[in-house]
Amino acid sequence: MTGLRIFLGAAILGGLGAAAPFTPLWLISLVTLAMSTGLVVCGLIILWRGGLVPFGQALFFATGAYTVALSGRWFGVTDAFLLIVLAVIMAALVAFVVGFLLAQYREIFFAMLSLALSMILYGVLVKSETLGSTDGVNVAQASFFGFRPHGPGYTFALFWLSLGMVFSAWLGVSVYLGSVAGQLAGAIRDNEIRVEYLGISVTRLVHLKLTISAALAGAGGALAALSISHVDPQMECRVGFRQLRTASSGHSITSLAWTSSAAGMSIPSAFAVLRLMTSSYLVGCSTGRSAGLAPLRILSTKVAPRR
Repeated sequence: MTGLRIFLGAAILGGLGAAAPFTPLWLISLVTLAMSTGLVVCGLIILWRGGLVPFGQALFFATGAYTVALSGRWFGVTDAFLLIVLAVIMAALVAFVVGFLLAQYREIFFAMLSLALSMILYGVLVKSETLGSTDGVNVAQASFFGFRPHGPGYTFALFWLSLGMVFSAWLGVSVYLGSVAGQLAGAIRDNEIRVEYLGISVTRLVHLKLTISAALAGAGGALAALSISHVDPQMECRVGFRQLRTASSGHSITSLAWTSSAAGMSIPSAFAVLRLMTSSYLVGCSTGRSAGLAPLRILSTKVAPRR
């Protein structure tokens, strides 16, 4: 990453931060939630580069959000920075544990297994009265190194915090994608066997990618929890993943789902994956009410064999 790109990114985010006092509060809150979603997408990019399409990122998003809520409720932690750090650690820890299983699978098996794990968490949250059940848990107003803003000041503080988090995530993801592990993502997607012949463990690389992606999702969940001041099993509906059910049987998405690379391999289109997730509740923990599972057929499309 060049210094010019860093400067332009910092200038754009700095301009947004400077314009905050002159922007309606409702728009500031909406953009803050969008920033929390953006953190999740930053993590998804890391997985998508390696040909991995997870449907269960809400597992880590909810882990981060509930870590914030329960840390304040049980232990009295209110500092926003400490809460976010705890959320990132807990989400990364969960991903590290489940990653020993997920890293063994690819394609539709990886996608559906990650979704199954997120649905398990959803069931635990709904059935557990200690965790608030379907009513959820309120999140106490956070402080910032001992400073407690109130009213509009709190909204502005969270917005400025979200800008800093997005900028840090952007830098971190860019550095990782430029590293050896990040640049191997394309090779892993195209032909894992050749990467293994180089003496590199693909399973460990996938495990690392999953952990980093989960940490970013946990940060997004923490930011969303602080912004909404409430968490519940259906909170994905309040952070931008609205129900956009597909009116057709999924053929419109199928036509956009796969694009051919120069090497002849078929890879999933990021735009199609995003439409798939938003249309089928697959980003969230719950799919019980979803009527849009028809687009799942795009993941069973046959691709060119590896060479």
